[in-house]
Amino acid sequence: MDLTPTDSQRMLRESVARYVAENYDSEGRRKAAQEPQGFSAQHWRNFAELGWLGLAFSEEDGGFGGGPVDIGIVMEEFGRGAVAEPFLSTVLLGGGAIATCGSAAQKRDFLPQIVQGDLHLSFAHYEKDPRHGLDAIAAEARREQDGWHLRGRKVAVLDAAAAGIHVVSARIAGAGDDAVALFLVPRNARGLTLRDAPRMGGGRIADLVLDDVVLPYDARLGEDDNALPAIARIIDGALTAMSAEAVGLMSALVDTTIEFTKTRKQFGRALAANQVIRHRLVDMYIACDEARSTALRAALYSGESSNDVVRAMAASGAKCKVGTSARKIAEEAVQLHGAMGVTDELDVGLYFKRLLAFETMLGSGDHHLRRHAALMRQSASV
Repeated sequence: MDLTPTDSQRMLRESVARYVAENYDSEGRRKAAQEPQGFSAQHWRNFAELGWLGLAFSEEDGGFGGGPVDIGIVMEEFGRGAVAEPFLSTVLLGGGAIATCGSAAQKRDFLPQIVQGDLHLSFAHYEKDPRHGLDAIAAEARREQDGWHLRGRKVAVLDAAAAGIHVVSARIAGAGDDAVALFLVPRNARGLTLRDAPRMGGGRIADLVLDDVVLPYDARLGEDDNALPAIARIIDGALTAMSAEAVGLMSALVDTTIEFTKTRKQFGRALAANQVIRHRLVDMYIACDEARSTALRAALYSGESSNDVVRAMAASGAKCKVGTSARKIAEEAVQLHGAMGVTDELDVGLYFKRLLAFETMLGSGDHHLRRHAALMRQSASV
């Protein structure tokens, strides 16, 4: 298999890396974090102008037809800059749900708005600890004469405060245990309450409470009575992209730590002059490279033609391996920077928090390890 990047992929990486290097420094990130939405609206408009918001959508849907590897390139460079803009929640999760499950009319109505940067989305699926699995859904949608009535609560919804529309999963009352659908809930829907809070490492999250929210019949995405397989594909794609982002965060920490140990002196010599410090730096570099390979493998198996079991195993495997590497590198970077590593004055503390947040987003490492093992048994029995 030839893993050499294409010319277009090299150009994409160069353009994203250049933009991140020019626009994401400590001062810029702190300023953006003070915005009500937790990110810079100007950067989001620039992302749209540069075409990055259309990368995940097909040309038929108004996008640019990029694949999982292309998305991984963007996310890795976003990780290097600790970008807080809601690319994951709006483009990959919410937008991915519309592209996967939506009708032709829904795609036509909403996807161009995402590509142009005019619409933010959230993806409200989890209700409990993600260890309970994707099918742990208690929210209910009941079809009445005046439309759909939704009740339930969703937790830790990424970037919900900025979303114009929330993509919400719910069980269809009276239609069987497997009857799960996705619904488009406007931010100003009557009966919808948000409990917003800052997210560790940047951005914001919120709990959504739906108290008899009434929606029109066409608020349901598509007509499939069992959206769980589609939800699994959407989340697996997000896991793959998140793994690439974590690799970018780790790469930045490795580079920063190497540079710090070259210039920081103790007892008249640089820290990097000590052999034990060099060994730790090498271990960090190797862990980052292993994580990059695992994330790339997940991206290669994330295409539409991939077998569902193989795709899911690769995504969960990446979450486990990248999460293990992330904790190792984050802790080493903080320790080698001394007490300064956890302060807000250094970016190391921010990157450390973002990597710790990665461990719990969309399911913990333990959950995905169990899922990977179950999928392996399933694959072996076929």
